[in-house]
Amino acid sequence: MRLLVVEDNLPLLESIVQLLSDEFEVDQASNGEEALFLAMQNIHDAIVLDVMIPEIDGFEVLQTIRKEGLKIPVLFLTARDSLEDRVKGLDSGGDDYLVKPFQAAELKARIRAILRRSGSLTTNQTIQYRGIELLGKERDILVNQLPVKLTSKQYELLEYLIQNKGAILTKEQIYDRVWGFNSDTTIAIVEVFMHHLRKKLEPFGYHTDIITIRGVGYMLNEE
Repeated sequence: MRLLVVEDNLPLLESIVQLLSDEFEVDQASNGEEALFLAMQNIHDAIVLDVMIPEIDGFEVLQTIRKEGLKIPVLFLTARDSLEDRVKGLDSGGDDYLVKPFQAAELKARIRAILRRSGSLTTNQTIQYRGIELLGKERDILVNQLPVKLTSKQYELLEYLIQNKGAILTKEQIYDRVWGFNSDTTIAIVEVFMHHLRKKLEPFGYHTDIITIRGVGYMLNEE
């Protein structure tokens, strides 16, 4: 799962990224404009968002995201602890509000909670599509109850498709989500890995569920 962490205190930002990186893929931003640009790519499962950030504050970032129709769950992580700020954060479309200083275990637990509520994460960290089960903790995959071996990137690719079944994903979205903005590969890698993933699913008949949208990207059929 991929998170976006937005914090203008760079040492704290680095600490949060390190804390979360053992469980999630993490992108980062230190100001509102950068945060909004990354959020609008719609490749993240959740956003951890500070309120007091330069250029555009966190409340406005979230309001813009919601106006554009993006339903990415957002956890505010901020030193602003007044009741008025908490209410404003939740009313502007936030899913949770955690005040600094915070405990690492609580931050992770709250992130998992908003992911579960959004449907991105189940209580046992499994994701299902028809006869396919992705076992998040072990990063294993069962297809019709049989184990199938996928590489790490193939797993992430299938996970992203399942999380967005029925939606068209552009090659750019897939590339940014699975390989990351700073990858030294090219976007052509998406087509290569999609071919290999289909080959892994072909013995079970699920390869035809991945539809190529010519000139745009790919879509996983609704169940």
